[in-house]
Amino acid sequence: MILIGTRDLTRTQDQGDFYCPECKATYSYRLRAKRTFLTLYFIPVIPISSPEWFVQCDSCKSNWDPNVLEIDQASHEAAQEGLFREQAMRAAILVGLIDDHISEAEITALLKVGAMLLQQDLDREELGQLCSMAQQISIKPAHYLLTTSKNWTVPQRLLALQALFLVASAEGELSENQMKLLSELREILQLSDLEYEAAIEDSLNYVGV
Repeated sequence: MILIGTRDLTRTQDQGDFYCPECKATYSYRLRAKRTFLTLYFIPVIPISSPEWFVQCDSCKSNWDPNVLEIDQASHEAAQEGLFREQAMRAAILVGLIDDHISEAEITALLKVGAMLLQQDLDREELGQLCSMAQQISIKPAHYLLTTSKNWTVPQRLLALQALFLVASAEGELSENQMKLLSELREILQLSDLEYEAAIEDSLNYVGV
């Protein structure tokens, strides 16, 4: 009886060093190719699929598309910084919307926060579009921060906390929902008591108000 079957084989085709987005450092990698072979008596004899190429980090063992080899540390960090600033701005808008409306004082605060986070001046129309988009997703700010802030650095978390506090305190008096959120932010952002208190104290001076 002739035994015929299939078997997947993965082989290393090249090696080198690359910037691993998971490790956030430079490590060695292996460029690998996975193909399906027809087997005869359990011996691979004929490839029956095209190779599937991927890069594997020798440190964390994460697999990446080969395009990862074109990303250097500076480019990756710049992309991550841009993503953080967009996420922090969305969180600040959600804080303004926590009571289902945004007051004139909160609009003024958000325009200042936008200049701080996005590093460009927003006009009221642009802010309105961002608020409309945030309102449509109907996510509580605490829930949004629980997922997005996990990839933020400590300085980014402190900057975001300052922005959130400025919006929450824009009217001079905190609503019940805003007070509840601010009380949860230290744990959500995984900050020490000292880091949390220092960021709150510095928040007004940060944007020059």
